[in-house]
Amino acid sequence: MKINTIINRYILRQMIPPFIINLLFLTFVFLMAQILDITNLIVNYKVNIISVILLLIFSMPAFLEFTIPMSVMMGVLVTFLQMSNDNEIIALKAGGTNIYKLLPPVILFCISGFLLTLYITVYGVSWGNLSYKKLAIDLATSSFEVGFKERTFNDSFDGIMLYVNKIDMKNKSFRDIFIEDQRDEKMAGTIIAPKGKMIPGPDPFSYTLKLYNGMINQTTLKTRSVHSIKFDTYEINMSLSRSISSAKKNKKRQEEMTLSELMTYIEQTQPDKNDHNSAIMKLHEKFSIPFACIALGILSVPLGLQSVSFKKSAGIGLGFIFFMLYYLMLAAGWSLGESGVYPPVIAMWMPNMVVGIIGIFLLVRTVKEGPVLFGFFSRRIRQLKNRLIPSAGRDHNINTTEKS
Repeated sequence: MKINTIINRYILRQMIPPFIINLLFLTFVFLMAQILDITNLIVNYKVNIISVILLLIFSMPAFLEFTIPMSVMMGVLVTFLQMSNDNEIIALKAGGTNIYKLLPPVILFCISGFLLTLYITVYGVSWGNLSYKKLAIDLATSSFEVGFKERTFNDSFDGIMLYVNKIDMKNKSFRDIFIEDQRDEKMAGTIIAPKGKMIPGPDPFSYTLKLYNGMINQTTLKTRSVHSIKFDTYEINMSLSRSISSAKKNKKRQEEMTLSELMTYIEQTQPDKNDHNSAIMKLHEKFSIPFACIALGILSVPLGLQSVSFKKSAGIGLGFIFFMLYYLMLAAGWSLGESGVYPPVIAMWMPNMVVGIIGIFLLVRTVKEGPVLFGFFSRRIRQLKNRLIPSAGRDHNINTTEKS
């Protein structure tokens, strides 16, 4: 059967709108999750809107590698749910069309999603992560406050760990400050102050933190002696130059490497190290996640056809359940593969294998008009409900008669 038949073109056109709608919806959800950070950057840190938009664009590929397979799945699922509810599948069967003959447009659609996701994972993710890192360094160079967060341990300064409970960006003042000074190898010091103020230094990478009404605790490592000093005003000079320089010169992280760089990194690392397993998993992830478009797409066909007895929302709910199952297996595979329990190849490809086998099994059962697992459970639930409701009604009548 040719792919360019009327039925196949109709199915292919029907899958595109729900795919686009789901992709836009998930993108909107992503933006809503980032809205607080965006508002904080614009209002408090005075970051220009262009930089904020670029940060969002650079972070998109890491998000799209998961949303595209999900959107492909929902596009196929919604299409076959709609065709089942409109009795179009029954009409096609009555006309002698086999379910297998409806698969060419689904496979073509899934392969298109596979190629798009593959481009994102191979080129887009590494480009986005590396560009995000460079822009973040530029913003941190121009304004230190961009990377500063409340109630977070900040180790960006050379030899200093800084924790601030509350930041007032208007006055550049800090509340409830804790500092661990590690610049002296012979002495460890901690500084606690209820308030302080950040003053820019002579160069873009240096700052002076002026503290008020605090205490310094110094411990001599050799003699284990402790000295405590109270102060009214204390200034501590801090520098970002070493951190910024190391960040610019540092080797790429695995998520920032291209495909060729990742393969070279695997060849150069020792097989018994965790970094080696992690790099192999990153390499296989670039191909296993795009392949999820095909596995989830095949699974969506029997889900849509067998959900005719359910409401449309229930069929979509089943799709989300299976996608969450895939995602949980992928997360478990990462943990087990990185720890060495499973080989990285099995850890990354097992979710596709499980989902693909389930999809093929349900598809064969659907073509043979056989009941599938969730149909079996739905019938048992309805039978149990029919048994409980009449018995509840009889109990109510008996109680009413006794009272009368």
